[in-house]
Amino acid sequence: MKAIQTALLSYGMSGRIFHAPFIEIHPGFELVGSYERSQKNIQKAYPGTHSYDSLDEVIQDSDIELIIVNTPIPTHFEYASQALKAGKHVVVEKAFTNSTEEAKELQKIASEAGKHIFVYQNRRWDSDFLTVKKVFESGQLGEIVEAEFHFDRFNGIKSPKMHKEVPGPGAGIIFDLGPHIIDQALYLFGNPTHVFADLRKTRPGTEVEDLFEILLYYPEMSVRLKAGYYFKVPVPAFQLHGKLGSFIKTRSDRQEADLDAGRKPQGDTWGQESPQDYGVMQVDGGNPERIPSEKGNFMAFYENVYQSLRGDALPAVSVQDGINSMRVIDAAMESSREKRVINY
Repeated sequence: MKAIQTALLSYGMSGRIFHAPFIEIHPGFELVGSYERSQKNIQKAYPGTHSYDSLDEVIQDSDIELIIVNTPIPTHFEYASQALKAGKHVVVEKAFTNSTEEAKELQKIASEAGKHIFVYQNRRWDSDFLTVKKVFESGQLGEIVEAEFHFDRFNGIKSPKMHKEVPGPGAGIIFDLGPHIIDQALYLFGNPTHVFADLRKTRPGTEVEDLFEILLYYPEMSVRLKAGYYFKVPVPAFQLHGKLGSFIKTRSDRQEADLDAGRKPQGDTWGQESPQDYGVMQVDGGNPERIPSEKGNFMAFYENVYQSLRGDALPAVSVQDGINSMRVIDAAMESSREKRVINY
């Protein structure tokens, strides 16, 4: 079966770490090249690929079947819509779009074009989150009454990527780190009934929000989502509290660090955590228990893309998933601005 001819729209950090290695290794794909505006690096890393000088060049290449939209968030809607209208399938990085309205419009464009949109939420296949999912689905904690997910860092320096620091569409921590834990929460628990949020600016000279807390309301449960840049002492990234017990887990997936170090995503030990990073579960009447972590597997995303385009699978992260996450972001921004609870 013919390999899926695939092109990136950027060969920066995300192209180098999160996309190109998987496209290269998976036998169902062929990495054709990347749109590179200034620095021309992809051919050094992947000889035989092409460095495109413009978006039009990529879109007009009739051999390309799949385009990875991994450019700054404000461009996602424009670039994805152009690619879809040109008859390409697309993978769109997080945050999916600038707004729910744009996300719904992309869904319409894809439907009219008869093409797939895959929303790149690779953190569903982090080792830590896969372990949280396993514990949640086991039912050992009983009915969950509260969950708390964090994506925290300690770095008060503004990003050199100006599109992340200049106020405007797609800027701020809720668009940068928020989509990871929002998607994880919706994937586990479904859509909430209401949203409340507090967004703040904490770094010296920052013009965009860099700290958020989002509260998702469910009929029998509350879910807190938090991210910020001043967490010097790490707190548990995942907490599940149920009527029979609790589970806490650090953020300890190794895949991004290994990819950044140039390691290939393959082998028996890929995505394997150290036992010292295992989460702790305690149920009523029992002692604390270390729970062995699941293996992380970012390749599962691209395997699903392949099976969707060459087989009969459905996208693991659908365009509707992208819309649902954008609804939370829009509601959170409105809630913080107006200091009130928003209907989801």
